[in-house]
Amino acid sequence: MCGITGALDLSGLREFPKDNLLAMIAAIAHRGPDDEKTHIEPGIALGACRLAILDLAHGYQPIDNETGDIWTAFNGELFDYPKLREDLLARGHKLKTHCDTEAWVHLYEDHGEAMFELTKGQFAVSLWDRLNRTLILGRDRVGICPLYYTVHDGWLLWGSEIKALLASGLVPAEADPKGIDYLFNFYGPGTSRTFFKEVKLLPPGHFLRIRDHHIETIKYWDLDFPNAGEERRVTDTKILIDELDDLLTQAVKRRLRADVPVVSYLSGGLDSSIILDIGSREHGSPLPSFAIAMDKRSGPSEGGLATQVADLIGSKLTSVPMDAATMVNAFPEFITAIEGPVLDTSCAALMLLAAEIHRQGFKAAVTGEGADEAFAGYIWFKGQKISRCMGTWLPRMTRKLLWATMHRGPRRGHPIPEQAFKGTRPAQQLMYEALALSRETLYSNAMWERLKGHNPYDDLDIPNDNIKRWHPLNQSIYINYKVMLAGLLLISKGDRIAMHSSVETRFPFLDDEIIQFCAEIAPEYKLSGLTSKWILRKLAAKHLPSDIANRPKSMFRSKLSPVFLGPNRPHWVDQLLSPESLIKPGYFDPKAIAHEVWRQTHFPAITPRHFLFDAMLTCVITTQLWHHLFCGGGLCDLPVWEPRPAKR
Repeated sequence: MCGITGALDLSGLREFPKDNLLAMIAAIAHRGPDDEKTHIEPGIALGACRLAILDLAHGYQPIDNETGDIWTAFNGELFDYPKLREDLLARGHKLKTHCDTEAWVHLYEDHGEAMFELTKGQFAVSLWDRLNRTLILGRDRVGICPLYYTVHDGWLLWGSEIKALLASGLVPAEADPKGIDYLFNFYGPGTSRTFFKEVKLLPPGHFLRIRDHHIETIKYWDLDFPNAGEERRVTDTKILIDELDDLLTQAVKRRLRADVPVVSYLSGGLDSSIILDIGSREHGSPLPSFAIAMDKRSGPSEGGLATQVADLIGSKLTSVPMDAATMVNAFPEFITAIEGPVLDTSCAALMLLAAEIHRQGFKAAVTGEGADEAFAGYIWFKGQKISRCMGTWLPRMTRKLLWATMHRGPRRGHPIPEQAFKGTRPAQQLMYEALALSRETLYSNAMWERLKGHNPYDDLDIPNDNIKRWHPLNQSIYINYKVMLAGLLLISKGDRIAMHSSVETRFPFLDDEIIQFCAEIAPEYKLSGLTSKWILRKLAAKHLPSDIANRPKSMFRSKLSPVFLGPNRPHWVDQLLSPESLIKPGYFDPKAIAHEVWRQTHFPAITPRHFLFDAMLTCVITTQLWHHLFCGGGLCDLPVWEPRPAKR
């Protein structure tokens, strides 16, 4: 992967200052330490920093077509590039490199905006059509590669990370309370709204067309499912198992294509074990693997399970030891990397795992992310099935019990619709409602005033109106792709923390053909009874021992607020939670925060209320930390983020 950035004059033909563009590139130089280049002409500036994985010597960018009328800068991979290259050469195009970046200018020459429908991969791309004075900014189907943009002083600015926008010298770092409120409702950042005022994230499966000073957002792809009852079923399930085996093998094979060695993340669970096994067979020798060995006091350890799988396959395993102190000390760097607050403390451990991969000289890794979406692996999918068997009274009773347990007072948050997701109630809805209840206790009066009655459900990116016709399990799977995967997992556990250490992560389970296959097959092949990932387990049993194929789902996680509130916590945690620091940004009620911290540290009971506020205090701490790092400092003694000096 790489880092891309640039600017377009929406008001005329001003030339963007080269020093500003170089500063934007420098802010994301960790994404591409191998090379950087720019292209500037009246009204437009493109910049890129390169992580060399394909065509190491010649894959420079920005790059143009034969006539110099079309320019592109690209972050990511086109996994079908060998075939694309053959087709382009057959149609008479002259290619300067063997790098997939160059494909974009020629695909655009032949197909225009329809090029997105022809590409398979993970990408964020900027393309400038000089003759038509048109800029195209596009993003891959499920949102693996990020692309942010904003408008200031008549300039449209974009970048792979928000830091590039802030480094332009034009964009102020101002908080968006509605973005923070999204976190306290949906477990992670949004897929369009960010934590920064007027900075947007291009949604997955969309591109921007900017022409004649007009910005238009266009959807080119969305996940779809058959109508309930019309899903694909077979008389012999072996047909589907063998088909999945072939599709997944091809997906892994495509992601091993590189001019540098590729390694594998390994938890020892079903998903990563299958990827390591297939990858090693396709590579012809075992891939090196990397796992986190969590201290038992900090969370479930992957070390033993990963060692078992690595020994079975013959993979050289590196286990990275991890404990609460290591994670909390890494959090200032982690929040700087992802540019926002987060609930899941284990994300910081994954950042340190990527750092070890980089330290050993590797640039690319395959992972098992995305399997839980495709094959219904999360526990809430089972909960939905149990709930439906027991009728509507159980979820309603549970919601009433949650409200009575969590909060006793007038409701100030926006009422949550009974069926908030396009007229459906997905499996995750109860979890979201529980998270939202914490706001009634934690938010300050000033925060409620700044929200002005805003409904966070209005910020959900749920573009497919067909959802009402799908089976309930598929409805919930779709919501997982759109909310949790794109908003949380692919940012806080994917691109941002890996690219912070110049490591590209690749996701076979997010291959277009895998996603399409899993969308079409009947729900019972994904969740059979209460057995999740049924068909994936059957596939695994063809190649791996039964204890691995039938291994229960175990979400990688670490303890939440105890990571920050333990007896040996760093001083900046107490500084961030002090009344003085809480009052400055004004998001949270200092008295309420002090009370909840006291409850968590003095009464560590296992109750729904304790678990909820354990999670939400993590959000409070990381929100305070993010505000300090990016929005002016003054909340603790930690240094704030500042743009790096640009190379000259």
